[in-house]
Amino acid sequence: MKRAPETGMRQELSEFLKTRRARISPGDAGLPAGQGRRIRGLRREEVAALAGVGLTWYTWLEQGREIQVSTGFLENLARTLKLTPAERAHLFALAQHRAPPLPRVAAMATLPERLQIILDAIDKPAYARNNRFDVVAWNAANTRMFGDFASIAPAQRNVIRLLFTRPHYRRTIENWEVDARGLIAKLRLNAAQAPDSERFAALISELSAISADFCRLWAEHDVSDLGEGVTRFSSPRQGATVFQHFTMMPEGLPDLRIVVYIPVAGS
Repeated sequence: MKRAPETGMRQELSEFLKTRRARISPGDAGLPAGQGRRIRGLRREEVAALAGVGLTWYTWLEQGREIQVSTGFLENLARTLKLTPAERAHLFALAQHRAPPLPRVAAMATLPERLQIILDAIDKPAYARNNRFDVVAWNAANTRMFGDFASIAPAQRNVIRLLFTRPHYRRTIENWEVDARGLIAKLRLNAAQAPDSERFAALISELSAISADFCRLWAEHDVSDLGEGVTRFSSPRQGATVFQHFTMMPEGLPDLRIVVYIPVAGS
């Protein structure tokens, strides 16, 4: 007899937690080894105590019972069981049927150098941004086509802020409202998943205070995860060009996206 998909996932979660618990020694967790331990790894009560979660609730989760657990509960378990990023994602997929909240990005001091190697290898306009749409790196082709991000103060170097506060973008982007609505829909989705919601709240508050258009579009409560589309760009210096833009995520940097603009043939 076949198991229902939900039952199979709960059983997988049960076995997964048991094996992750078994691989951690008391010493690894900062606990005394003790004498006469009959199990390999940590006991359930030790995992619960280290994670700051209820023993009964953790036991039920490991037994594969049909219970609902919070994101904080799972984050504490991931930390206690020393899960890798892939294991953390697997835990959330099994327990909540979704991807985990995005982790904080690696130290910003090392990111531009790593990203620049990728961007400089791309001969089309491209830049890298975080999930709040702050620009962290760009290539020479992007500067030639759209202008130099280096001329903008780092604190102002945010795609959505520039879109709503610089008249230049309204003049040069033919489908400005469509692009703006799409970016806001993605921003709303990112904000709900981010571990540092205060930074998102500050950006949203700032733009709400200075842009009636932002307020209007934000109030629509649209969400989207689309990473590609068409942008029609026109300027006296460059003329009119239609771009297909694509968004890519560098492996190991889940908070970052590389956006590439590829001219449509004949545009």
